[in-house]
Amino acid sequence: MFNITDSLRHIAKAAVLAATLTASALAGAQTNPYAKGPDPTVANLEAATGTFAVRSTTISRYSVSGFGGGTVYYPTTTGSYGAIAVTPGFSAYQSAISWLGPRLASRGFVVITIDTLTTSDQPDSRARQLKAALDRLVTMSRTPGNVLYNKVDATRLAVAGHSMGGGGTLVAARDNPQLKAAIALAPWSSTNNFSTIRVPTLIIGGQNDTTASVSRYSIPFYDSISTGVPKAYLELRGADHLFPQNSSWYPFVGRYMITWFKRFVDNDTRYSPFLCGAQRDIDIRSTRVSGYRGNCPY
Repeated sequence: MFNITDSLRHIAKAAVLAATLTASALAGAQTNPYAKGPDPTVANLEAATGTFAVRSTTISRYSVSGFGGGTVYYPTTTGSYGAIAVTPGFSAYQSAISWLGPRLASRGFVVITIDTLTTSDQPDSRARQLKAALDRLVTMSRTPGNVLYNKVDATRLAVAGHSMGGGGTLVAARDNPQLKAAIALAPWSSTNNFSTIRVPTLIIGGQNDTTASVSRYSIPFYDSISTGVPKAYLELRGADHLFPQNSSWYPFVGRYMITWFKRFVDNDTRYSPFLCGAQRDIDIRSTRVSGYRGNCPY
């Protein structure tokens, strides 16, 4: 028999539980020294820029070894930030992925978009170059008078890349378990077993990619990563291999990249619902997504 008193009691308990969880999440965000910026929303995550003012500086290929130079984007606000290195794919230059520099940096990261030593460098080489670029950022941060002085937290580093750069990203994650996060966009690699990766990894593939088809590359790469490691696979409906260079995908792809890096580089659980909650479920049912896999919660 329906009992209104019991029903009201259950509603009251649910409300208390919801309030407790909300308060706990807010307290976590407030006590997390790495949590930066406003509470996330779809609108502010998909915007071209975030709340941090950003400057950039160029690193000439002739002034470094180990990679082909690049552009560093960094928040002007005083403080220490996680750092991300991003590499383009086969035959491409950093201009192909340069949009990610200000988009990520304005959310509270130091970002370097790199040129590779040669445009034909293979994934293993690109992995080493990502690591060299991160090492360069750490050195700059430890150099008094440098524009990055004290801006890079050497314990919170991450990598990303497109195509062979995506393959290089997975190799870098495999070979550098101290990294906090990795994002591979339409990855290509002759290696298809990444079972030793221990870095939280997001793979984004294009449904209509004929260069690095998701059935041959992205999905097997994802499946090979241990279920004990935070991982996700997002497949973009109708997207081809060059979706990272297609501005119509910038808001959606950018949102997932920002969210992944904020969750794992900044350990900011305010972003978890966008990966494992209601908003993720909305995305899965939307016309933009043709496939999704993940091992929530995280």
